[in-house]
Order: sequence, then structure tokens, then C-alpha cells
Amino acid sequence: MKYPKADITANSLNPISSDDKQTLEQIIPMLQQEYDNETVLQLTRKLCLQSTSDDINKKGMEFLFTNGYLHDLQLLINKNRESESKSNREWAEVYQLVVDRAEFRAYPRKLLRQLEFCHTDDPELRCVIEFLKISIHFDLREFGKIGNFLDKQTSLFDEVDDTLLLSFFNSRLYQTLFIYYWTRNELIVARKYAFRVLNETTNNRTAVNMHINLGLTYTFDTYFQGMYHLNEALRLAKKLNYQDGINIINQQNIPFLSAHFKKFEGITTDDKSEQAHLEIAKGNHAKGIELLNQLKIDSPFKMYYLGIAKRDKNILLRSYNYFIEKRSDYFFSKLPLSVLANMD
Repeated sequence: MKYPKADITANSLNPISSDDKQTLEQIIPMLQQEYDNETVLQLTRKLCLQSTSDDINKKGMEFLFTNGYLHDLQLLINKNRESESKSNREWAEVYQLVVDRAEFRAYPRKLLRQLEFCHTDDPELRCVIEFLKISIHFDLREFGKIGNFLDKQTSLFDEVDDTLLLSFFNSRLYQTLFIYYWTRNELIVARKYAFRVLNETTNNRTAVNMHINLGLTYTFDTYFQGMYHLNEALRLAKKLNYQDGINIINQQNIPFLSAHFKKFEGITTDDKSEQAHLEIAKGNHAKGIELLNQLKIDSPFKMYYLGIAKRDKNILLRSYNYFIEKRSDYFFSKLPLSVLANMD
């Protein structure tokens, strides 16, 4: 029998948190035999902050990051910075960069420069560093950089003995591979990795983002399948009170897919570029152009919308080149390309 969260007492973790010999790899399976998944998450979260074990203090940072507990992660980073262990202090410095990237506290190029000074013989920390590098390249829309990571990924993982950390790293890898194959327009492979993430992740925000992106992979297939995933993402985001997720789904993703498939009845948005997209889908090209003229045309999507509205091959070609040359995005590059192919 697995006990629910209500059965947890304040002192549940005292014997475990003071045991320096046990690891998260050993403790989490023990907790899973007694408690439901949500309770295991909350207990492990507390353990990461209470433990006196150097090993748990280090690897707990990956647990907290993987499950989206960024506030707790910052607390544990601060704790590790004060550790007598040099290894713990090194891990803390790297995870501080992880948090800085996740919280948009530093420019991506600056983070990459800082990572150049991070050198370690620890195979697990090397994995964290490489994942952070590839995440930053993704933030910069430099999808082509993932090839360098994949070339070394197998040898990096082979050196990691901790099966729990390896499972976290594999989850990160699947998310990375999903984006990689999606942008390369290899959708069957991309969706395979997306469903692996959904089946394995314990981070509900990761599930929200994965459903959003899965929905967008159906841009050139079917509106209903795409909307299924966007609605799943919205349901989860509301359950979590994840306002950023709710806003991007309602203001950008649903309007984008609806305009693309010309299913615009009842769809509204405060996002001016998607307002323009909806007007263009309705045939109100002049209104679309008027809205776009109020914006800086600084993305290939806005160029694409303007190119459609003006029926301008040069603007559409610029949009296509932007997708390919600056983003290595062969999936969404099909947007302007499909319009160009049907123009006289």
C-alpha cells in the first residue's frame, strides 16, 4: 500500500537526512515503495535541502532542476557554496549558471563565455556543463550546434555510474533530440522523443511545454491533433496556475494554429503579430499590414505574415532564409516556402 501526502509527518525525513552514506539513487526507490509519486517528489525535495550528505547536496541540485524547483535549487546552490567540499563548491558554481539561464538573469553569450572557464574531471558535472551549453545555443536559435553535443554525448553518458542522474540526463537528452529532429523536419523521430518525455517526466511544466511543441508539430498535418495537444497543455497549465504557459498558449499558440488552418471563429489575442495573422487569414490583408507596420519585423514569422499580406515574393524569401540561415529551422521554413510554391 502507498500512503498519500496527508500521512507525511514533519519528522519523516530526519533519520534519512542525517545519514551521510545513503544516496538519492538509493533513497528514492525506497520512498516509492511507501508513497505516491507526488509525495515522493515533495519528500525528496525536502531531503535535498535538509541532508548533511555531500553527495545528496550535489546531486539534489539536478533533481530540483529536473523537477522545476528553481527557488529550492537556489537555496541548495547557496548551501553548496559554503561547503567544505571543493567538488560541492564547483557544482554550485555550474548550477548557478543553470539558474541564471533559466531565470534570464544573464545574456546567453555571457553565459557561454563563463562556461569556458568551467573545467572539471567529474563526468557527471561535465554532462551538466554540456547540457547547459546546448540549452544556451537553443535559446540563441542555433539549432545546428546540437550536432557537436551529440558527437560527444555517448562517451559522456558512458562515464556516469549514478543511474538516477543518468535517468535525469536521458530526460534532458530526449527533450533536446525532440527539438533537434523537429527543426530538421524529421517528425516521426521527433514525436517519438516527445512521447518518451511525456511518459517519463515528473515535471509538470516540462509536460506543458512538450504538449505545446507537440501541438505545433502538426502545423502541416491536422488542426485537430495540434489543438488536442495545445488544449492538454492549457489544461495542465491552469491546474498548475502556470501563468506564463497559459499566456503563450492563449495569446500565441492557439491563435497561430487557428489562423494557419483558417479556423478563426471566436479566436482572439492581445499579441499584435497574431492579430495580424488572424486578419490575414480572414482575407483582411490591409488590416494585417496596418498591424504589422506597428511592429518591428524582427522574426521570420512576422516576415512571413507580411509577405502573405503583401503577396511579396522577396519578403517571403527573406523569411525563408531567416528560418534556414539564422535558426536552422527546416520545419517552419515550410511556411513561406509553401506560399512561394503556389504564387504565380
